[in-house]
Amino acid sequence: MVTRGEGDLGLSPANCPKPSYFIITDKIKLYPEKFYREGLAIVTVPTRRNVNEALSPRIKSLNYLNNILAKIEASQRGALEAIMLTQEGYVAECTGDNLFILRKGRLLTPPCYLGALEGVTRGVVMDLAAKLKVGCLEEPFTRYDVFTAEEAFLTGTAAEIVPVTKVDDRVLGTGLPGSLTKRLISEFRKLTLKDGPRIPKHKG
Repeated sequence: MVTRGEGDLGLSPANCPKPSYFIITDKIKLYPEKFYREGLAIVTVPTRRNVNEALSPRIKSLNYLNNILAKIEASQRGALEAIMLTQEGYVAECTGDNLFILRKGRLLTPPCYLGALEGVTRGVVMDLAAKLKVGCLEEPFTRYDVFTAEEAFLTGTAAEIVPVTKVDDRVLGTGLPGSLTKRLISEFRKLTLKDGPRIPKHKG
């Protein structure tokens, strides 16, 4: 974490000449294991994603008020996660995760210029899709495309890859995690050595 550091009250960072740095180390798990087996039900919310000109989505900052408001709206509807739309109605991202959908055999994820964070796990999944020879595009899409998707899943550092099987009470695909989603989860866990090959310990 990097902060502006100590200094006088006020908006100007010039009042804080020396920034502060600190590291937080802890374990985090966003979703119970059953959602990785059965899928997650999410909703879309009225709170829109910040426009890029106000806050660049390429910056990983703690300015999460926009996302927190959306998270509260999701919680009020009994959901753990919510899709946030752009001012124009395109899908941007979720409150803390990136979103992928599978339509007509291709993976789609919102481009970063629509307000999505360029997530690390998002990038890994795109690389895995290429390895599996599955087309993956950064392309604008709407809620209709989500509702009619064959599969959907979220990605994030803490979430990793979690299937989505219902959006706004609409069942996606078969209502169960899709075959491509499950394959990507398996490949991701091999890559991160979760449920995959273990590196042998050196003797001596």
